[in-house]
Amino acid sequence: MSNVSVPVVTETAYLTLHYRVAALNGDNIVSTFDEKPATLQFGQGQLAPFLEACLLGLPEGTHQTFELPPEKAFGPRNPDLIQRVSRTTLEENSSFDEQYRVGDLVDFAAPGGGRFAGVLREMDEQSALFDFNHPLAGQSIKFEVKIIGIL
Repeated sequence: MSNVSVPVVTETAYLTLHYRVAALNGDNIVSTFDEKPATLQFGQGQLAPFLEACLLGLPEGTHQTFELPPEKAFGPRNPDLIQRVSRTTLEENSSFDEQYRVGDLVDFAAPGGGRFAGVLREMDEQSALFDFNHPLAGQSIKFEVKIIGIL
């Protein structure tokens, strides 16, 4: 038996890993298992902070699946983020021949220069109703990880 300690994930780790985020019904949201593994520097925002929190302290070679409730994942749904946008605003913020359908994810320019996106829920002659919650807000998710290497 060798006494070589297995490296574990720390706040400053550089990792090679496979990961999968999925809905509880098993539908993949993102997965690297069918492609080359991801390499990332811990704490750089490449993985959401709540996903990184699951990895802290795990030893190299770990293959584990976490089930995260909404409050530990993308948060609960916020009814304040469901908002009506006038057709005028919509037309000012999109290309002029854009045809929107209910269920479309529409990208908006935010007042600070960023972007934000909302899902179109309904539309009439005057306005459109958008849901600006993260598409996974209010949902539990599965986070599967296989830690291949830690530097």
